[in-house]
Amino acid sequence: MRILSGIQPTGQFHLGNYLGALKHWLKFQDRDNECFYTIVDLHALTTVHDARTLRQNIRESKIAMLSIGLNPEKSTLFAQSQVHAHTQLGWIFTTLTPLGELERMTQYKEKAKQALKNNGVNAGLLTYPTLMAADILLYNPDYVPVGEDQKQHLELTRNIAEKFNKTYGQIFKIPNPMIYKETARIMSLQDPAKKMSKSLGPQHYIGLFEDESSIRDKIKKAVTDSEKEIKYDPKNKPAISNLLAIYSGVTDKPIKDLEKELEGKSYADLKSSLADAVVAHIAPIQQKYAEFTANFSFVERAFETGAEKARTETEKVMELVSQKIGLE
Repeated sequence: MRILSGIQPTGQFHLGNYLGALKHWLKFQDRDNECFYTIVDLHALTTVHDARTLRQNIRESKIAMLSIGLNPEKSTLFAQSQVHAHTQLGWIFTTLTPLGELERMTQYKEKAKQALKNNGVNAGLLTYPTLMAADILLYNPDYVPVGEDQKQHLELTRNIAEKFNKTYGQIFKIPNPMIYKETARIMSLQDPAKKMSKSLGPQHYIGLFEDESSIRDKIKKAVTDSEKEIKYDPKNKPAISNLLAIYSGVTDKPIKDLEKELEGKSYADLKSSLADAVVAHIAPIQQKYAEFTANFSFVERAFETGAEKARTETEKVMELVSQKIGLE
């Protein structure tokens, strides 16, 4: 299968990024799929307007992707901005997409509300989905791993592909979403109604490269639910369900097996075992991060090689698109 997925450069990744997306990328890679994984740095411009911050975030994202085990000999790794076809096709898709379709996107509504409190709503927030559609359709993937919060965007991507094919002629494959239910959406340690995010504050997330004492302290202070039973029930026990989802993610044990192991034990026991599991799982990732940080020239070469492959792939697609729409 051909797989395409991307992640924003938000600085050092947290467990939500890792368990919800990056860890699954490894599985696709190791099953001999044809994988294209990109850092969507152009999307980051909708919120980050400081060159030094963005440059550092992109650097850390590249190092992190190799540190978790993504292999540039098995997967095509690149930054979105390294492949100019993304913006070319993104603009073409923008001209095909009704304004109302973009305005009804749930993420746009949420981000627009937040943006109004700061510097106002930029047009990039509105047209984010058409650029995302280009990110995907340029590679004609079979599947796109996405979180629950991106399902609506992928559905729009499918609609755009169908509209382009109907208007100009068949070019694009209609991609299918791939969502992992239990770990697709890791929630905040302090507010399990919200997705884990660094924007919520330090106590809400666990950094993938955070030191052990800080990780243990955050898990110890994580909120829990009423009653004492350790049971996966997102509706009635969202906090404990979130801790179990993290536990399952770092151990690869089914949640039902974890429930049996923890039967009769306290929330404190759960947190202690979870902390041990998280620290043990990310220790080798952190070691690799230190090694790649010290050898960043290797990281840069890996991403440039991936970008060259991505450019070759997308140039073929853009030649066809240009012919179909009348630019050639």
